[in-house]
Amino acid sequence: MNNFYLGCDASKGFADFVLINEDKQTAINNFQLDDTSDGHQQLCKILNQFAEKHPGCVIYSAVESTGGYENNWLNTLRKLQSRIDIPVARVNPIGTNHNSKASMDRITTDKQAAKNIAEYLINHKNKIIYNKDDRFYFLRRQWKFVRTLVKQRTQLYNQLESILYIANPELLTYCKDGYPNWLLKVILQYPTAKHLSKARIDALTSIPYLKEDKALSLINKARSSVASAVDDITANLVISMVKQISKLTKLINKQSHYIADNCKLPEIEILKSFQGIGDYSALGLLLNICPIEYFESTKKISSFSGLHPIWKQSGDGVWGMHMSKQGRKEIRNILYMVARSALVHNPYIKEIYARQLKKGKKRMAAIGICMHKILRIVFGMLKNNEKFNPEKDRANSEKMLNKQNQSKPVNLQVGIKLRRYQKLDLTAPISKRQTKKRKEQEMSQNPDKSGLNTGSIPHSSK
Repeated sequence: MNNFYLGCDASKGFADFVLINEDKQTAINNFQLDDTSDGHQQLCKILNQFAEKHPGCVIYSAVESTGGYENNWLNTLRKLQSRIDIPVARVNPIGTNHNSKASMDRITTDKQAAKNIAEYLINHKNKIIYNKDDRFYFLRRQWKFVRTLVKQRTQLYNQLESILYIANPELLTYCKDGYPNWLLKVILQYPTAKHLSKARIDALTSIPYLKEDKALSLINKARSSVASAVDDITANLVISMVKQISKLTKLINKQSHYIADNCKLPEIEILKSFQGIGDYSALGLLLNICPIEYFESTKKISSFSGLHPIWKQSGDGVWGMHMSKQGRKEIRNILYMVARSALVHNPYIKEIYARQLKKGKKRMAAIGICMHKILRIVFGMLKNNEKFNPEKDRANSEKMLNKQNQSKPVNLQVGIKLRRYQKLDLTAPISKRQTKKRKEQEMSQNPDKSGLNTGSIPHSSK
């Protein structure tokens, strides 16, 4: 037995390790090392000595993704590959957590977490990808930084709205689709209705995109405002928020341009060949989806994004078909904006959208179907390294539709297969809803019969 499995549970400043064999028996008991030069040297020494005692062995190792704390250990393990056979992988903590729950573990410690990682490598060998470099790692961290700035700005916008409601509520009528730049400049100069009521028309019209009739309307509304907070403390708070929002906006634009300038990737140009995907959405999709090799099919990536439709049935309860929304939220957010843009600029998506509306789908449901379709197109473009070709996608759709039409009716075959050992029987202790369902099912299959079998109860006549 030459296969061994190393689990590393990284924490801030240190990490726990354990080495087990194929039978999940401990080969090296748990040990803890600090994330220092001495700690990393000691790890190399331990693994080198173990490899010398077990010539020809393979040490499969994995670190759990912990937001960056695992990177130093991952780098050290990769350097060891020049001396010993040690494939390295980064694993998703969701997988190891569910693996631990399936094992009915009641103890939660760093030692046990390291063992769970090692056992996960044994239990789910087909889900582990070893020695895979994430070439988008640092770009992805930059992207997350920008997303954090956007969230901070959104929080400030929400707080500003709550204060404007009591300081100058009439201005909120101009904020239904966000805060335009001219309005932020008005709020910065005149933070409350009291200040705005004393403004001069020529001062307001000096603000770009603010014409005289709108300026006069703002002043008149401020003079008759129902604002309850007109004190200087509220005014200072409003001004501070607007200044902070402006600073965040400049920083977001600067960082976004920096990413765009340092992200001249061929994948970006491929994604932008789809009408509706721009620089920002192409980069977001690329960073959230790649490496594309992780996904075996469109079903896998659809499930990862939470766009796959789900149908739930248990006993008598049936829940209708709807989007699961259990995957990565950021991908769905990007695809929603892409779908909205594609409905204007992409004839192929407009055709799909119109077809779904004609079938009776609601507007948001039709957009969800378009999002699912766009994700499959994106998967195909990245997988085959090809630009968007609507004719090729249309041919693939027709091919799949013909294949489905040639197959047998699914519902009937499933029903027969499930009840192949026993016919439906109304004498079983079933619910009223299930009784009605069984009668309808039998009548649809045998319209000349009024009962299910000799033990069933026939329909009552009136």
